[in-house]
This record gives sequence, C-alpha cells and structure tokens, in this order.
Amino acid sequence: MKNIKKKIIGWGVAVVALSFCPALSQAQYNSDIYMNIDWQFNVPLGASYVDKASGWGMNFEGGYYFPCNFGIGAFLSYHTNNEYVSRRTISMTPSSAVTTDQQHSLYQVPFGVTGRYRFLAGSICEPYVAMKLGANYARISSDFYILQAYEETWGFYMSPELGVQIRPFSQTRIGFHAALYYSYATNEGTVMQDKMSQLNNFGFRLGLSF
Repeated sequence: MKNIKKKIIGWGVAVVALSFCPALSQAQYNSDIYMNIDWQFNVPLGASYVDKASGWGMNFEGGYYFPCNFGIGAFLSYHTNNEYVSRRTISMTPSSAVTTDQQHSLYQVPFGVTGRYRFLAGSICEPYVAMKLGANYARISSDFYILQAYEETWGFYMSPELGVQIRPFSQTRIGFHAALYYSYATNEGTVMQDKMSQLNNFGFRLGLSF
C-alpha cells in the first residue's frame, strides 16, 4: 500500500510540475497560470468511520485562467485520519466473536478537475471561489493485535473551496496559498461490522503557489 501511495503522489507531482516548466522558465511570470502545493488539515463530519481530525495530508493542483477570470485545472490530494477504539466484543458470525481494541484508519485520495473564479486579478492578494469534482479512492482499515481487516472503495467526489493566492514578490511566481474547504464523497464500506456510509469533511490548506 505504501508503494501505491508513493506512485500516486509521485505521478501527480511530476505531471503538474512538467506542465508548468515552460512558464517557470520565463523571466516575467504568466499570471494566468497557477499551481499550488499545500499541507492539509482535515476534520471528518457526522457518523464517520473515523472522527478524529488530523494534519496527515497534502494537496496538489494547477490550472489556467481564461478571460473573465474563470479558471480550470486538475487536482490530486491525499489524507489519513486515525481513531483509537477501546476494547469491546464484536460478533463476527452467529457462533464466533472477537474481543479486542482497535485502531481505525481512513485513507482518502480524491482527484479530478477543478474550476474557479478569482477576484482582484493581478493584485498581491487574489481571493477566489472554486469547486472540485472527480473520483475518491478510500481505504478503511482496522488494526487489532497483529492483524488488519480492510476494505477499498471508490466514490464520486465534490468539494467547494474558498481561498486566496498571495504573491508579494512582483518578479517571481513564488507566493503563498490558503484555503478553506468542505468535501463530500459517496464511498461506502464495512469493516468488522463498523460501517462507513458516505464521507463528509471540512478543513483548511496552507502552502506555496507558483
């Protein structure tokens, strides 16, 4: 699973970085191109399989602004949330049960397209509103003793976002990015009788813009 995570993240970073190499080589940056690399903090909402917030996540995205300040691009992010579940007895079949404590984990990798509209184009601070749409890979797992039970699922993903690009240096692409987001995914799954029915999250991102 670790190798899959590294490959997904590596491919996403490489594709986005290569697509912007020509722009990064220009002395005067193109303000219609954007790329963000963010640290991500995520809080699960509702009756989630895991309900503990965490900062174990990253977000990568890039795109291009067309006339009228509408932009379109692509994104890839990942996040892990964990929760300790105290000792309890779980009925596995009509004739068997397990008594144990557990470590629940939820790993998500949403990816797809993003559309945004920016305000105050060309200023040091460019606020924007955005919507991300795509697919969400989720892996829910339960670790107990030296064993692990897990399920992998796919679902539809959508995420509205409110953010700002800050470029304090006029002659370079490097700046800062901050955003608040809510996300919803249709993933469902069950591990050891603990059910996950849809995923609702909110959080924030802080990072660099290029």
